[in-house]
Amino acid sequence: MSRTGRVRSEAVAATRSFLRRRTAVFFTFFFPFLLIVIFGVLVGTPAGGGLFAEPPGYYLPGYLAVVVLFTPLSRVGSEVARGREGNRFEKLATTPLSRAEWLLAQTLVNTAVVGLAALLVVALMPLTGATVAVGSGLVALVPLVALAVAVFCGVGAVLGRVADSQDGVIAAANGIALPLLFLSETFVTPELLPAWLVPALSLSPLTWFARGVRAVTYAPLTGEPAAVLVPLAVLAVLAPVGFAAGAVAIPRTD
Repeated sequence: MSRTGRVRSEAVAATRSFLRRRTAVFFTFFFPFLLIVIFGVLVGTPAGGGLFAEPPGYYLPGYLAVVVLFTPLSRVGSEVARGREGNRFEKLATTPLSRAEWLLAQTLVNTAVVGLAALLVVALMPLTGATVAVGSGLVALVPLVALAVAVFCGVGAVLGRVADSQDGVIAAANGIALPLLFLSETFVTPELLPAWLVPALSLSPLTWFARGVRAVTYAPLTGEPAAVLVPLAVLAVLAPVGFAAGAVAIPRTD
C-alpha cells in the first residue's frame, strides 16, 4: 500500500472512531455554540470599557480559537494516551504505517472537524450582532485554520506522550489551553494586560492565528495584505515544527 493509501486508511479509521463517540461529537460542536450564546448574546458589550468592550466582530478569532486550540490538544493527546494504554503503538511498529503518517491522518481528521465547527461559529456570529467582512480574503481562513490545527495536533501528541493517562492529558491540555486562550489577543485586548506581558503575546501560535483571522474578518483591518500574510508566514513555520515534535514524541513501543 502506498503512503497516501496508508494515511487515507488511518484517517478513515480515525473518523469512524470519532463518530462512534457521540458525546465527543456533540460537545465538539455544542461548546462553541454555548460560548457564543453566553459571551456574545447574554453578556454582550458593556459600556465604559472592560472585557468585551470591543465591537462584536472583534471577538470572532476568540470563538474560533476555542475549537482550534481545545479540539486538537484533547483529541490527539487522548488518542496517543489511549494508544499507549492499549499497546497500540507496539502493534503499529510492526506495520508499514509510520508515526508521521499516523499523526498526519489524525491532523487531517482534526482539520476537517475543526473546519466544520469553524463554519458553525461563523454562521452563529450574527446572533452577537457582529458583521463579518465578506470578501475574497476569507479564503485565507482555510490555511489559517489548517496550519493552527497542525501546530496544536503536534503539541497534543507531545502531551499524550508525557502524560501518564487520558485524564492526565485532559488536565494538561486545559492547563495549557486556558492561559493561551486569554493571553493570545483573542478575548482580552493587549491594552488590558500589563505592559511587560504584551511583547510575550507574540510567542503564542494562537496570537498569530487570532491576528490572521481578525485581518480577514474584522472590517477595520481588512484590505491590509501584510496583516494576514505575516500571521500566515509565521504559522507556516510553526506548523511543521509542531508536527515534527509531535511525530517524534509518538512512542515506537509502549
